[in-house]
Amino acid sequence: MTGADRPSPWRTRFAVRTYVAGALLALGGLTSLTLHAPDEAGWLALRLDAAGLLYTAASLIGGTNFFAAGVRAARTLRLDMNFLMSVAIVGAILIGEPFEAASLAFLFSVAELLERFAVDRGRRAIARLVELAPEEASVLLADGTVQRLPVARLGVGDRIRIRPGDRIPADGRVVAGRTDVNEATITGESVPQPKVVGNVVFAGTTNAAGAIDVEVTADAAHSTLSRIVELVRAAEGRRAPIEQFVARFARVYTPVVTALAFLLMTVPALAFGASGLEWFVRGLTLLVIACPCALVIATPVTVVSALTSAARHGVLIKGGEHLERLGAIQAFAFDKTGTLTTGRLQVQALLVADGTDERELLRRLAAAEARSEHPIATAIARYAEERGVDARSSVVEEFEATPGRGLHATVDGRRVWVGTDDFVGRTRPLPTAAAQSTTTVAVRTEDGLEGEVQLGDELREQAPLVVARLRRLGVAHIAILTGDASAPAERVRRATGADAVAARLLPAEKVAEVERLRQRFGSVAMLGDGVNDAPALATATVGIAMGGAGSPATIETADVALMADDLSRLPYAIALARRSRRVIRMNIAVALGLKAVLAVGAIAGVVSLAVAVLVGDLGASVAVTLSALRLARFK
Repeated sequence: MTGADRPSPWRTRFAVRTYVAGALLALGGLTSLTLHAPDEAGWLALRLDAAGLLYTAASLIGGTNFFAAGVRAARTLRLDMNFLMSVAIVGAILIGEPFEAASLAFLFSVAELLERFAVDRGRRAIARLVELAPEEASVLLADGTVQRLPVARLGVGDRIRIRPGDRIPADGRVVAGRTDVNEATITGESVPQPKVVGNVVFAGTTNAAGAIDVEVTADAAHSTLSRIVELVRAAEGRRAPIEQFVARFARVYTPVVTALAFLLMTVPALAFGASGLEWFVRGLTLLVIACPCALVIATPVTVVSALTSAARHGVLIKGGEHLERLGAIQAFAFDKTGTLTTGRLQVQALLVADGTDERELLRRLAAAEARSEHPIATAIARYAEERGVDARSSVVEEFEATPGRGLHATVDGRRVWVGTDDFVGRTRPLPTAAAQSTTTVAVRTEDGLEGEVQLGDELREQAPLVVARLRRLGVAHIAILTGDASAPAERVRRATGADAVAARLLPAEKVAEVERLRQRFGSVAMLGDGVNDAPALATATVGIAMGGAGSPATIETADVALMADDLSRLPYAIALARRSRRVIRMNIAVALGLKAVLAVGAIAGVVSLAVAVLVGDLGASVAVTLSALRLARFK
């Protein structure tokens, strides 16, 4: 049963029994307090008996929510809150305190409902994402006609038509048309993204403008949206280290407090002649106070709320353990290419020899490269266009490209060679050249060496701001690990403000660098592209993949995936994880502190059963739940 199919916690049998118990409790209170009758003792007794019956009925109906589980806990000697509540409710009835018993049954049921609501809210928020994909798609048939078919029948390779305003039914690649697509459901990015032929689109996103034809690349069960939902569901089942500790603590704490309550019920009366009923009530009250429900729910409710918030903002965190570790990160290691940089080459400088006209050289160069689809050719064409150099009128003849080395062609009757030094025959650099770029290509004509093009990876605009934000969040050390050359890597370090850089690293050497950072700082996160950085990501305390929406393998293997190519999600994820850690610790401290104060009051006889459940159980559970739910609105 999916989160969307699961009935609301307010409409379950548990909830109905709670409502009935509350109604009977209220009716009993009205009967005992507001029923006007003669003052004869007989009428008063009858009225109180009626109220007592209503209270007892409320206790038994509300207690049904816990009795069966309490008996199982006693049989297996795994004493839990169901056992404690069952004993407290039955005990209150036996000592003639039906109002106290009814209050226990009702208020504890309400606390349990609140916990279920908090967890269900997070699950439903994720499950509703599945519903964003439409049920039908417009499929283009071989004869050119369009047929409406269920999305479940779509297969890889099918071609579908998506009109303006339609939700996209399946993951695919644009094969015709251009448009803008709102991808907020997948990446958390609210600004519509332009899509042209060759671009990828995702199920559940919304086509904002033009009509497009899309070739399906994944069926409905394996779409990016479906994978996100399933992974978040699985993540909810993975306990964080602190959650495991609390569970172990509760397993010891509950029987110890139960034994203490039993001693409180018996020792004062047997050893010191104190009132047996009075000390029995005190012990019963201590049992109620000791119920660890608020303590136990402090972590899972917070984790579910945080995971849900992260997924809605385009950050997929693969479980509570990764959320907790992410909040404790002290050092960060970044891959350079495709992470701090866009992975797209751009011309950083065009150097020319003495006596060469720069614009004329750029025109011939752009004309020659226009025949090539290499990334260097694309970067040079873009550079020429940005500077208003039009090479379209040039006549290009005898074009020939040599893979890995360069190309040569005749442009307007002049021979041009572009490529590596040995390809063009360069023996020495230009006097003005400086090795600052990732890639350098030389340009030679029949007259000799005329210039040099320096290209580098384009720095992401938000990279320096992201590094600064990480520092403000308390990250002690930020390093760049790259297989690129030292000069461009150092330039990116200076531009971003990172602390250190290690260049020309093989994958195994990146792993060694991450290990050194772990030894020095205790915990380190590694951000990379999720493919060639996989060993380093696996070695880090937390491995974070960049642009998970474009790579199914990334979503499957990373601890955390930023679903969009957006570095700004990284400080958000760190801030959310750190806030979650604070909320969890605050919740545990509040729960334990409140119980400690009330326990002292119960032993002293100044805290009643009703106060114990109202403040120590319901109050603590409500405080923990509301505190956790705040994370769902974290931005």
